[in-house]
Amino acid sequence: MARQQPEQQAPPVLKLRIRYAKRGRLRFTSHRDFSRAFERALFRAAIPMAYSSGFNPHPRISYAGAASTGSASEAEYLEIGLAQLVTPAEVHQLLDESLPPGLDIIEVVPSAGGALADRLEASHWQIKLPGVSVDELNTAISAFLAADEVPVERMTKRGMRRFDSRAAVVRLSGFADVATSSDQTCAILDMVLRHGSPSVRPDDILAGLREIAGLNAEVAPVQQRLAQGPLDPEAGTVGDPLSPDRDAAATNGR
Repeated sequence: MARQQPEQQAPPVLKLRIRYAKRGRLRFTSHRDFSRAFERALFRAAIPMAYSSGFNPHPRISYAGAASTGSASEAEYLEIGLAQLVTPAEVHQLLDESLPPGLDIIEVVPSAGGALADRLEASHWQIKLPGVSVDELNTAISAFLAADEVPVERMTKRGMRRFDSRAAVVRLSGFADVATSSDQTCAILDMVLRHGSPSVRPDDILAGLREIAGLNAEVAPVQQRLAQGPLDPEAGTVGDPLSPDRDAAATNGR
């Protein structure tokens, strides 16, 4: 007897792109934990999701450029497909009320089409380094930038990999943490990293600074992504990936 074919689902009537943040203790949420929390939030908020076709339909959610576990971020992105028209403002409010504090919705805009992931070319990061002075940090940065290559090793799903951390750096600088009291030492490492394969992460840059200049923080560094999006290589800045969607929505009067 032939196996019955699964019901084909209708395509989404609307796609929304969402920027969200991971803050405070919720920075330790893994991508898998967040995806589960987000799907539960969609269910509690009664968002009319579109579903994929096949024998195991699942809500149409596409994640892009998720930060690693332990990293705080102000610039995480995903896209959802809806089965009914709902205003972005309503989805924003419903999701923010349904997610735990620390997983916060920042912006919801209608998709103008194209692949969101293609716009995420680079990230702007800052890392707080307790116990490290600005002079120590800048000396290490100078050595790092002067090198043609700074090889580092990291365990991946495919085993230990060795790669050049220097190649991904677009901008790298250090400054003092103004929030730190005068009797404490704490420097901030500011960087823009180009996305690529293998992906170079902020902790890879720290490993490179340690390898090339012996830089070590006394306690665990705190890293935060401030932005991710299109890269301006000449200015060394990261743009807003939702700008085209926002402009299209304004033109269409949404």
